[in-house]
Amino acid sequence: MTVNYIEKGFNKDHVNKMDAIYEKSTSYQEQYDQDHCEMNSGAAKAIAVVSYLTLIGWLVALFVFGHHKSSFATFHLRQSLGLILTGALLSLIPLVGWLLDLAVLAAWGYALVYAVKGVEKPVPLLGESYQQHLDFIK
Repeated sequence: MTVNYIEKGFNKDHVNKMDAIYEKSTSYQEQYDQDHCEMNSGAAKAIAVVSYLTLIGWLVALFVFGHHKSSFATFHLRQSLGLILTGALLSLIPLVGWLLDLAVLAAWGYALVYAVKGVEKPVPLLGESYQQHLDFIK
């Protein structure tokens, strides 16, 4: 009987110590994440804005993104690639496609404004599908 009491006491103390260690490690991890995010927020915003500047800008942003990964940059890289592909495909359709390219141009301006503001706002109509289908950008 005393063996069970000692084991229960040891397990309870052990669990309490492990919980305290876990709480500390979580707070350190959260602090690191916040500091890391703050340090890269300027880089992430720059990547997001550059990604909207033509296909060459997108490629440059993707190259720089390899060194400064963030969810904000990922979001805007997907949006800008989606707009580039949509505009390219529509430009292959005479007249109607060219008129729809004006809507893509307006969506491009919309997305660029939100990238400059530092907000993750999807492009109307196709923005959510860009996030789903261009998930290879991580």
